[in-house]
Amino acid sequence: MNIIVYTKTNCPWAKQVIDFLNDKKIPFEERDIYKNPDWKKEVEEKTGQSKSPTLDIDGHFLPDSDAKQVESYLKEKGVLN
Repeated sequence: MNIIVYTKTNCPWAKQVIDFLNDKKIPFEERDIYKNPDWKKEVEEKTGQSKSPTLDIDGHFLPDSDAKQVESYLKEKGVLN
């Protein structure tokens, strides 16, 4: 499973999602859209927005997400029990 977490520097919701993924030992790549304008453009082109956090999980997008939504999606996909 490939997970990209698009974040904004100091976003508390992104921190919660990252903490959740780390706690569950689920690997991911973080892309801070404030630090790299190409990542901002990338997430905007893929989703039509730039809210944080937005997750790309194997091509499925969870825009403006939170830890509970991520957990629910990963359970639905059988990644978590």
